[in-house]
Amino acid sequence: MSTRHRDIDADPTRVWAVLADGWLYALWVVGASRMREVDADWPGVGARLHHSAGAWPLLVDDTTSVLESREHERLRLRARGWPAGEAEVLIELQPRAGGTTRVVLHEDAVAGPGRLVPKPLRDVQLAVRNDESLKRLALIVENRR
Repeated sequence: MSTRHRDIDADPTRVWAVLADGWLYALWVVGASRMREVDADWPGVGARLHHSAGAWPLLVDDTTSVLESREHERLRLRARGWPAGEAEVLIELQPRAGGTTRVVLHEDAVAGPGRLVPKPLRDVQLAVRNDESLKRLALIVENRR
């Protein structure tokens, strides 16, 4: 899995509040362009986000589902983005000194054509994408009132 991290100037409760609001997903996840629906029990295990990816008018509708959820600690997801495939994403929240949180994001392709891309190339693409996603997440968390 490609692994990236970022320290966010907020405690895990504040970071989790953004992760737990599925309607914010398209604001911080690079590639997601809009939300269509969020299951009422998000981020509970089995809950799904219904999102679109791409640029209008070339949008692809798909879903992301929760595989594991530990409030304020970790969220493991199965992100679908066909025709590219599917990825498993693990987001870990690690409390740090001074009330900050290290957010560690692990991701890798698990199904579909994305698995055919050699791992070193996949990791480079995911690193760039996930660094930006973590930056966006930090901006939302740190500036949300």
